[in-house]
Amino acid sequence: MGLKSVLCAKIEIKANKDVFHDVFTNKPHHVSTMSPLHVQGCELLEGVFGTVGSKICWTYTLEGKQKISKQVIETIDEEKKVITFKEFEGDLVNIYDNWKTTLHIETKGEIDLVCWTMEYERPNENVPELINLLDFIIGMTKAVDDHHVKMN
Repeated sequence: MGLKSVLCAKIEIKANKDVFHDVFTNKPHHVSTMSPLHVQGCELLEGVFGTVGSKICWTYTLEGKQKISKQVIETIDEEKKVITFKEFEGDLVNIYDNWKTTLHIETKGEIDLVCWTMEYERPNENVPELINLLDFIIGMTKAVDDHHVKMN
C-alpha cells in the first residue's frame, strides 16, 4: 500500500459558476480552446459527455512534456456543483496509484471558488508529491475563467 496524499487548491473565479461547472461536466472538449497552453484536447472514449461512467482522454502539456490521462467520470452532482474524475490509464497512474480529482464549486458570501482536490498514492518516499500538477490545474482554471470573463 502506498503513501496517501491529498492536495487541494481553491481559486476565486469571476465567471458564472454554473457555466464553469458546465464546461468540465458537459463540454470538457472545449477546455483546449479556453486554455490551449495547458490542454490540447479532450476526446470522448465511451459514453456521453456529462454522464457518470463515461470515459474521456485528456491530452495536455505539463512542464513542456506531452501527457495523456484517460479518465472515467465517477460522480456528478449538478446541485452541489461537483464532478469527480478517476484516471484508469495514462502518465499519472503509471507512477501513482488511485489518482483521482474532484472539482467542486463553492460560494463564500459573494465569492465563487473553484475547489480542486487531488487524491493519490505514492509508491514510496522517493516519488514526489504532485505539486507541479496542482500548479498546472490552477493555471488551467485561471485560463478558463479568463476566457469566460472576456466573453462577457
